[in-house]
Amino acid sequence: MRYLPTLFENNRAWARQIDERDPAFFSRLAAQQSPKYLWIGCADSRVPANEIVGLLPGELFVHRNVANVVVHTDLNCLSVIQYAVDVLQVGHIIVCGHYGCGGVRAAYLGSSLGLIDNWLRHVQDVRDRHHGAFARTGNDDAAIARLCELNVIEQVRHVAETTILQDAWRRSQTVIVHGWIYDVADGLLRDLDCTVAGAAEVGDVCARAIAALSTRSAAI
Repeated sequence: MRYLPTLFENNRAWARQIDERDPAFFSRLAAQQSPKYLWIGCADSRVPANEIVGLLPGELFVHRNVANVVVHTDLNCLSVIQYAVDVLQVGHIIVCGHYGCGGVRAAYLGSSLGLIDNWLRHVQDVRDRHHGAFARTGNDDAAIARLCELNVIEQVRHVAETTILQDAWRRSQTVIVHGWIYDVADGLLRDLDCTVAGAAEVGDVCARAIAALSTRSAAI
């Protein structure tokens, strides 16, 4: 503990609090994980997946990357989805973006941050695909908030179009994909009404969710 002793102290205090509240918690956790949910979210330090939905370790399987992107060639993300669906048998996959996302802002503005520019090209593709949606927002902050929402919907589509989900639905396994967004300004989650429960729903659900965005102002 030569370095970062405070973090070790925090860990000891946390483990002690958990043990006092539920003495059998860690023994149960060590025996098996059986989460019902997979969370695909942003790596942003302000969006702690377990905490904002009030779940304990073992209750939420998590994959995070910059700007919560799902790419069909990203074997890291696909492996997480496959393990969650085929092995853990999760019933829900939550794609959660957040307002104020630095990656989305950089993608919208075309900022150069280095190597990550290549990754954010995926978000720029979403921006370019929906360029007409930003003319109605009025300013960059509102446009970036709208892109945060659109990016979630596009990533829901990507999850639903993986062979993993398509195969699961083909064998009648119940897996529901949700599109949510988190507001760091108030700590609240918002449902983007982009919920897919089967292969036949993907196109219509995502199209309706995108159309619904045009009827309300983007959060800033």
